[in-house]
Amino acid sequence: MTNRVHSKNVVPPDPAWRKRLAIILLGLLLLWPQLVITEFRPWTLLDAQSLSATGHFLTSFFPPAHDPDFLLLVLQATWQTIAMATAGVSLAIMAAIPMTLLITEQLSVSSLYQRRMHHWPRLLRQAIRWLLVLLRSVPELVWALLFVRITGLGPTAGVLAIALTYCGMLGKVYAEIIDATDAHVSRTLLVNGSSRRAAFLYGILPAAASELLSYTLYRWECAIRGSVVMGFVGAGGLGQRMDESMKMLAGAEVSTMLLVFVLLVAVADAVSQYFRKALA
Repeated sequence: MTNRVHSKNVVPPDPAWRKRLAIILLGLLLLWPQLVITEFRPWTLLDAQSLSATGHFLTSFFPPAHDPDFLLLVLQATWQTIAMATAGVSLAIMAAIPMTLLITEQLSVSSLYQRRMHHWPRLLRQAIRWLLVLLRSVPELVWALLFVRITGLGPTAGVLAIALTYCGMLGKVYAEIIDATDAHVSRTLLVNGSSRRAAFLYGILPAAASELLSYTLYRWECAIRGSVVMGFVGAGGLGQRMDESMKMLAGAEVSTMLLVFVLLVAVADAVSQYFRKALA
């Protein structure tokens, strides 16, 4: 009797353990050369000299700078960062929407009565897709470096950099969201003589609005973080102020701006969550 109870409690061996082990070993085998190429040596952080430099750097962070004049400068830089991200994303949306409407297959009139769309519309759509690939393949930091050389230091370079990169991202994802919605309503409207604009507004947008807005808000959050990073190359905002303080080894000022940056990202996340829940 006891043997039977004991046999019921025995956990059977995993039949796929060899496959899982092989996948893990293969992953480690592929990862190791990448770590060697990047000279990844995390143990250097535990070196006595590194620990001493880290401790000296961190102690300069406390207490954070709280001079009224400095806090006013930080507030102005924070507002500039928000404005840079919002303006850049707004320009990106304005450019991405018409390109999205051109490349989405749901609004293709030439393919309504045949399986394939005409030659020239297909070429136009492919050209726009490649343009979107070009825009999003260049990071906004690289665009910012280029525009700083053209327009000079300041947030103009950051706004243009965000607008170009995020136009490519938004256009691609907008088209994928639209093509993933049910095409029955929009196709019915087009077959019955409706314009493409009406087919989009009444057939596609009601079903895709929530997902489109959710992704747009997510990109706005990313743009705020990206605006801070672009400030290190002279694109203005909170990042440029932080770069100046780091060059002067003013740890207390850097500490204050890091706290403001964390608060800024938290507020942006709360705002986007509010709008997502409102549309749910």
